[in-house]
Amino acid sequence: MNALVLIVVAVAAFQGQAVKLTVPSEADLRSVTIEWNDRVKPFARDEDGWFTVIGVDLGAKPGEHTADLLFTYTDGRTTRVVRTITVQAKEYPTTSLTVAPKYVELSTENQERTARERKEIGAAYWKMTPEAYWTEPFAVPIPGITGGRNFGHRRIFNDQPRAPHSGADLTATTGTEIHASNRGKVILAKNLFFSGNAVFIDHGLGVFTVYLHLSEILVAPGAMVEKGEVVGLAGATGRVTGPHLHWGARIQKARVDPFSLLEWQL
Repeated sequence: MNALVLIVVAVAAFQGQAVKLTVPSEADLRSVTIEWNDRVKPFARDEDGWFTVIGVDLGAKPGEHTADLLFTYTDGRTTRVVRTITVQAKEYPTTSLTVAPKYVELSTENQERTARERKEIGAAYWKMTPEAYWTEPFAVPIPGITGGRNFGHRRIFNDQPRAPHSGADLTATTGTEIHASNRGKVILAKNLFFSGNAVFIDHGLGVFTVYLHLSEILVAPGAMVEKGEVVGLAGATGRVTGPHLHWGARIQKARVDPFSLLEWQL
């Protein structure tokens, strides 16, 4: 079967959405890759065929974008397919918050610290694990929670505008157990200036989830965690106004609503 007929012509997605792409099995198909947002990433195999996940960033420009797919066969043949992905605009409100002045007017020392941390986090998101560590659907890290707040909201701290909020805020009291959304490898587990005690998990294929403002971190970098494993306890560390969990997701560097990971069976 020719790979050209295996890919639908177009996909539509909102700003801030994770999108799963699939290709059915084909006997002599050896690999599939996609180029999206200037990065090439692989498809992984499962019992139904091939799949990968791309992210439409919160700030992506609305309109038609192209993604190049490359199919490589066991005999060396290759086929390239251009796929259209239509990014749809989504309106997000503005949220004003009052926090401690040190989190808005940074000292020289804290400016240097946050610059180092941005670099460290950016390097972590740039990593591409070519396999998917997970085999089950993603789950909300606090059992029983069905929705979050503030994803995409434009933030104003102490009357100073800041970047949009890149995660969902989940209601939690200090000490609430926080569970890994899915199987993956812990790539960062430390205290960060803005995020407080933080855990970052690499799920493979460029999919990451983050858990911020924890009162305690219960995992170490390099550890493989299973879906549902407790990775920390909720708290109010970092730049916050009270106890809660900031649950975030990135697809490589694309900021996506973590709840969009739940919209399809992975």
